[in-house]
This record gives sequence, structure tokens and C-alpha cells, in this order.
Amino acid sequence: MSKLYIVPTPIGNLEDITLRAVRILKEVDLILAEDTRTSSHLLRHYEIPTRLVSHHKFNEHKTVERIADQILAGDSIALISDAGTPSISDPGFLLVRTCLDKGVDVECLPGATAFVPALVNSGFPSDRFSFEGFLPPKKGRQKKLKELADETRTMIFYESPYRLVKALEQFAEYFGTDRKVSVSRELTKLFEENFRGSVTEVLEHFKSKTIKGEIVIVVEGKPSEKRTDKEDDEDEV
Repeated sequence: MSKLYIVPTPIGNLEDITLRAVRILKEVDLILAEDTRTSSHLLRHYEIPTRLVSHHKFNEHKTVERIADQILAGDSIALISDAGTPSISDPGFLLVRTCLDKGVDVECLPGATAFVPALVNSGFPSDRFSFEGFLPPKKGRQKKLKELADETRTMIFYESPYRLVKALEQFAEYFGTDRKVSVSRELTKLFEENFRGSVTEVLEHFKSKTIKGEIVIVVEGKPSEKRTDKEDDEDEV
């Protein structure tokens, strides 16, 4: 049956892909990839001969209607991103919405997403959390940080290695220097690093080294204020 498949790909280690994902990528008529040069390495590794076409944030607005119509005409198409699950801080949302609006069947396979291992590795509460993705690079960044200063849930951010130090400096300014953070870098790769501590400690660690790789920052939520015995008594009344 013609369908749009959302297929997660490894975030680093090529072994982190499901058997089902490999099968689907071999069976579909076409694969849409964020960067065909990056994705071609994965396809060659698993001997996937399916034709690969570029689909990214710069062309998706022009192509989603055509892709949806192509599926309605009988083709099955898979969407992959450079790493992880499409539409999670990657292209995909617009295509999924367009397909659903047109009555196209959409199926998302389970698989790799960078923020999940980073959250678990942090040791911060993971029963409830706020995924913030990339902060605005310029306009709206300070406003967003002010809004998040009182967030009590664990917060998760994606960041580039070039802006990591700046982000930590801003966390110190808006969240406080004692707020606990965990930075995960190069997840699932040979030089994976998970460094935890106060904002000050983590900032000092990364200021002294060359930073490479994809970054996930996990920040503890604002600690709850300790209640006094008087406040507890008032609540009981």
C-alpha cells in the first residue's frame, strides 16, 4: 500500500538502526533525504539501492504537495534526516501535515533520537521534561531564556559546538550559576562525552577545550522552594 514512512537513522553509530528500517528503505520506491551525500554512506553500508532525492528546509515548501500527490498515485516514499528522527529539529513536519491533510497514510518507525540518551545519561528527572530544540540564534533568544528561567521540568536543548560556551554563559545569567546541567557530545560515537555539574563547572570544562560534534544540553528544572511549617499549616486550614 502506498504510504509515507518516517524512518529514523543512526545519530552516530551505524549499528543503531532497526532491521525493519533497513527493510523499509529497501522496499520503498523513493527515499527523501536531508543531505543525499550524508545519507548515501548509510545506504551503501546496508546495500540499499533505492533512489535518493534531496528534501530539506530550503526546498520542502515547494515540493510537499508534489510528493503527497506522488504517494496518492501509488508510490511508497521514505523520509530520513541526516541523523535521528525526521521532524525532531529536522525537516519533516510540513510533509507529514500535508500528507495527512490529503489523506495519505503516514507511518513513523521507532528509532534513534539524540535527546533520549542525553536525558537518561543526565540523571535528572525524566518523567516530565520540556524539549526546547535549538534556541533562537539571535532574535527572541533572551526572551525565551527569561520564559524558561522558572521552568520546573527538566529542559533539553540542541546546540552547535560553536555556540555551546555562549549558551552556558547565558544559562548562568538567566538560570543561575548553581543550576545543574549535563552536556552530551558525539553520542554513540567513538569519542562520546557526557559531562555533568553546575553551570559554572561545565562552562569551565568546555572553555578549556576545542569543541566538536553535535551537542545536547540537559538542564535541571528550577528547584522547588522549600515550604515552611507555617505554610503547611495554612494549607491544612
